[in-house]
Amino acid sequence: MKREVQTTKDGSKTLYINDLNENYHSHHGALQEAQHVFIKNGYNLIYDYDVNILELGFGTGLNVLVTIDEYLKNNNNKKVHYITLEKYPIIESEMEELGYESLFENEDLKNIYQKIHQCEWDSDIEIIPGFTLRKIKCDFFELKNLTIPKINLVYFDCFGARVQPDLWEYPLFEMVCDKMSIGGLLTTYSSKGSVRRILHDLAFNVVKVDGPPGKREMINAVKQ
Repeated sequence: MKREVQTTKDGSKTLYINDLNENYHSHHGALQEAQHVFIKNGYNLIYDYDVNILELGFGTGLNVLVTIDEYLKNNNNKKVHYITLEKYPIIESEMEELGYESLFENEDLKNIYQKIHQCEWDSDIEIIPGFTLRKIKCDFFELKNLTIPKINLVYFDCFGARVQPDLWEYPLFEMVCDKMSIGGLLTTYSSKGSVRRILHDLAFNVVKVDGPPGKREMINAVKQ
């Protein structure tokens, strides 16, 4: 896939896929979107000591980085196991051009940003004390066959339904549901009615909350 780096409205960068006419993040602001959807309405709502995160998918690594940034600010002695799936990893030159480490005050994030991209795939790697990352190079639909701990937080960050509708249909959500613990939270930038109905059918308590800049609503869903 041919990709090019573009700058979003908050000054942070994203990747654009020419063939799909699709961005990895909102053009209104990549960083703002990640912090709003996955930190404010995700990570910060989980009070468990052990936090098992499942992300679909790794993409540019921005969601991992904002999660580590939040963890370093106030980890409350939590332990985080972050599992992320990705079929088409970005390359080193794209990582460098994105320059996400410059978005944060913590200078340690420069080395952390490089480490999360350069660390071995399909292995549990302790990125910082208490925060373990496992990157799995696979198709999302291989999730069914993966052996992972029970998940209490899902970052559902697939490409939009316009370009990959199968990622927003019942079979994938069912696989995700099967990997989650009771009381686990799924958060996504989407607010599609079809997604809400699927999650409701899978016995989630579904709530619409304020979306990130440029988007009126998004979904939080708790497994019952």
